[in-house]
Amino acid sequence: MRHQVFLLFACTIIAILASCSSLVSAKVVEHSFHVQNRTITRLCRRQVITAVNGSLPGPTIRVKEGDTLVVHVYNLSPYNLTIHWHGVFQLLSGWADGPEFATQCPIRPGHSYTYKFKITGQEGTLWWHAHVSWLRATVHGALIIRPKKGHSYPFPKPYREVPILLGEWWNANVVDVENAALATGSAPNNSNAYTINGWPGDLYPCSVNQTYKLKVKHGKTYLLRIINAALNNQLFFKIANHKMKVVVVDAAYTDPYVTDVVVTGPGQTTDVLLTTDQLPASYYMTANPYASAAGVPFDNTTTRGIVEYEDALLPSTPIMPILPAFNDTPTAHKFFTNITGLVTGPFWNPPPQKVDEHMFITIGLGLTACGKSRNATCGGPNGQRFSASMNNASFQFPDKISMLEAFFYNVGGIYTTDFPDKPPLKFDYTNPNNSMNPAIIMTKKSTKVKKIKFNSTVEIVFQNTALIGIENHPIHLHGFNFHVLAQGFGNYNPAVDRKKFNFVNPQERNTIGVPVGGWSVIRFRANNPGVWLMHCHLDVHLPWGLATAFVVENGPTLSTMLPPPPPDLPKC
Repeated sequence: MRHQVFLLFACTIIAILASCSSLVSAKVVEHSFHVQNRTITRLCRRQVITAVNGSLPGPTIRVKEGDTLVVHVYNLSPYNLTIHWHGVFQLLSGWADGPEFATQCPIRPGHSYTYKFKITGQEGTLWWHAHVSWLRATVHGALIIRPKKGHSYPFPKPYREVPILLGEWWNANVVDVENAALATGSAPNNSNAYTINGWPGDLYPCSVNQTYKLKVKHGKTYLLRIINAALNNQLFFKIANHKMKVVVVDAAYTDPYVTDVVVTGPGQTTDVLLTTDQLPASYYMTANPYASAAGVPFDNTTTRGIVEYEDALLPSTPIMPILPAFNDTPTAHKFFTNITGLVTGPFWNPPPQKVDEHMFITIGLGLTACGKSRNATCGGPNGQRFSASMNNASFQFPDKISMLEAFFYNVGGIYTTDFPDKPPLKFDYTNPNNSMNPAIIMTKKSTKVKKIKFNSTVEIVFQNTALIGIENHPIHLHGFNFHVLAQGFGNYNPAVDRKKFNFVNPQERNTIGVPVGGWSVIRFRANNPGVWLMHCHLDVHLPWGLATAFVVENGPTLSTMLPPPPPDLPKC
């Protein structure tokens, strides 16, 4: 008996010490963001942009799992502003998620707000960006989460870690570009360049000296943290003569996957190990568009950086990789479907087996009526306005209070909970003959959300459609990771396609590219109360309405309920 008591006492002491050690290792990481306009030179011209702390990209935030992040945002720009912490779970801290009118009202010019939240259960690369208008084109940066003290990566420690942010550049004010498109309901102007860490590279005018360079040592392994911060384009990323080993996507560990090309949609992150095992020389790293929508104009250019070995014989002309074709869907699909989850990883959870909510969501473009004003001019097909929808519901954000405030204070009239679980009409979704079918192409604006119970499991079949045009859509879910069970082409057929589900080691993501002319199936557990946006991460499609939200009810105990909002939460 005395021996059992001693064992119990010893175990208790060990548990307390372990808990204390964890608390000691966690810390508060504090940053200040001063957001304001500045003038920089790109592509032979001076351009005013909105930036954080005067830099493009903005500051890199580095934390450890378990840390609390505090960011003071001072809006010195002329625009309304919020910051979204893309991919962060925000467990019981949904007020800090950031999307305008979803979880908060905007920070007005001349005002400030402090975001505070704990980062738990995640390691890898995420990022932060503005979630108002097109400001995220220049208001963005990396958010790197390393293992807490005493823990390590599930792969050999790299010699060095390097953020690689892929961006998009306009020779114009991006807010004006968006507003001009919204005014007429037409497509916005395409970008003028792509960038690597803010630099366009030597294929563009006046940019020979605006090329990102990464100096490396021979025989070392580098962890490249690749972030697609572009607004409207998916990208292929390559380094001449080098293989890369994918080890993390969207801050979730993967089985190591060796590839010579990374494919990434807007919002997605991919961590790769690069071993510098080639002849000492200079090699181009490149990013060029994956544009899956046939016949739709896009920025068909290439940005280049240089990987330069320290002991290379100089001067040497960098070696150029062979680029994928802009419409190389087989390469994109192979990359996305070959990634699997690391079941031995520190935060791995198997996909839920029981499903409480089944949803079949069609996604794609459509049209809304031009309007009855005599002066209305609309630039979409048939003299109408471009729109976008999920299950033919084109999402419209409220503007009085945020949806999260309406949820917390039980305020009616802000949103309705009748987002449909399936489309109103069943048709041959991916048949291009339906592209301009007047019976199914028109949509209406609404603020419809899906209400679900705490801790319920949701399965969603995303079905791409051929309305207007057909393309790969990157869909981002706020607040949760989801398991990707399967992806394919054509119309989803449950009798056949459910047999393809991966329940053993599916990849986890927060942003998925639904294949062009195809479908994807995901599952997630709604274990975090609040309002969580789900939307296309092509910024041209979000204001057009390709979005909805999940309202997750409170859990049964105080520890599973959304706490009150911070007292300084911005007001509308």
